[in-house]
Amino acid sequence: MSEQPLDPSLVSIIVPAYNEDDLLGACLTRVLAAPLPEGFSSEIIVINDGSTDATAQVAAEFAAAHPVRVRVITHPKNLGKGATIRTGLTEARGEFGLIQDADLEYDPEDYPKLLAPLVARRADVVYGSRFLISGERHVLYFWHSLANALLTTACNMAADLNLTDMATGYKAFRVSLARSVPIRSDRFSAEPEITIKFAKRGVAIYEVPVNYHGRTYDEGKKIRFRDAVAMLWSVLRFCRTTDIYADPGARILDALSDTHRFNAWMADTVKPYVGAKVLEVGAGIGNMTRHLSHGRRRYTATDLDAEHLARLQVRFRGRPNLSTGHVDLAESKDFSELRGQFDTVICLNVLEHVGDAMAGLRNIYSALEPGGRAIILVPQGQEIYGTLDEVLGHFKRYSEEDLRARMEEAGFHMERVLHFNHVTRPGWYVNGRILKRTSFGRVQLRVFDTLVPFWRVIDKSLPWPSVSIIGIGRRD
Repeated sequence: MSEQPLDPSLVSIIVPAYNEDDLLGACLTRVLAAPLPEGFSSEIIVINDGSTDATAQVAAEFAAAHPVRVRVITHPKNLGKGATIRTGLTEARGEFGLIQDADLEYDPEDYPKLLAPLVARRADVVYGSRFLISGERHVLYFWHSLANALLTTACNMAADLNLTDMATGYKAFRVSLARSVPIRSDRFSAEPEITIKFAKRGVAIYEVPVNYHGRTYDEGKKIRFRDAVAMLWSVLRFCRTTDIYADPGARILDALSDTHRFNAWMADTVKPYVGAKVLEVGAGIGNMTRHLSHGRRRYTATDLDAEHLARLQVRFRGRPNLSTGHVDLAESKDFSELRGQFDTVICLNVLEHVGDAMAGLRNIYSALEPGGRAIILVPQGQEIYGTLDEVLGHFKRYSEEDLRARMEEAGFHMERVLHFNHVTRPGWYVNGRILKRTSFGRVQLRVFDTLVPFWRVIDKSLPWPSVSIIGIGRRD
């Protein structure tokens, strides 16, 4: 995966091609001339999937004629649709991407319709449906369309969606999102796999009608009955999957995001100290934002991860009091336009990820108006630091004395330190120090979250230290 920032004005068009020498040239000509939303340009990434005809030669000629816009990647042998998508995502440089099969069944003139919900930040993923009533389509095989409908229905049941066309060849997406989803299937089974995993991620999926000019089997249509069977098996395989993040740390955070009662408990703990003008640093995908932003005059949710910011923009697009922005806690320049604007800065489970914690605390201090509060939650107890902390990227775990001293050095008047969540300390120690685990079991977390009302009652009476501490500091 590329480490370079994605170009926000670029659309990466991934063109899988297997033995399409008779159509690839016409396809690329249309893609090069296709309309795009205003202000956007495109790059074309042709994935030659082990073709045995002249596909490689045709693709190379277009790359030579358009070296800036067209690139060709060749698989040494035929791997399948899912493998070409993986390769294309690795090579993509644009913020947005879409898949364009080389067989000309789909019309590049539909690109503006596909991309509009993404550009407007209404959607994270857009499916181009052949069955929504608009435009034109080539009427073909009943049994093929019936199989498509059955597969879409099965996938919808597994993913709890109401798509009309799961197997569409036109899928558009934010590249950072698609990259973060592990695609395990090599062939057409990737279609339901991707759909189910997008749904399990809770992303906003839209459909738009597209024109469709399907090929007959005599004309070279490649999907067969055996592919439909494999796709159905893929639905059964992934309907219960938790393998929806490529990054191990993100998998832990995703598992914790499903602990809704626990998140509400954390929010209720800090709410009494939250004012009307709030800056949240390290909002992630907004699990705490959802609880804390209601009723605030101004709420600014920030993160340094581009994928998290894009999810925040889509998730909270209907809240006029909420804005988003890129903020790195360790970078003072990111706070230059935020100085003295907020009566509350919320920083939950972020400071432990920063090597220079003092720089982060001073940046938080600078964003507060006189009398404003900082709410800083950090993990407690270096003695239970283990593999879970390592996967999450924690530099350290704090003590109350350490947190107090650092916040006071940054200029804060400490009002109090709250001790939060005693109940999970034994589990954290066993999982991270003894068993050396790098993730939480979903069943384990589900049971824990179900019992949160009981944990809230007994938590403060437990005899061992808490897992987290919350510093409440005021800028005098």
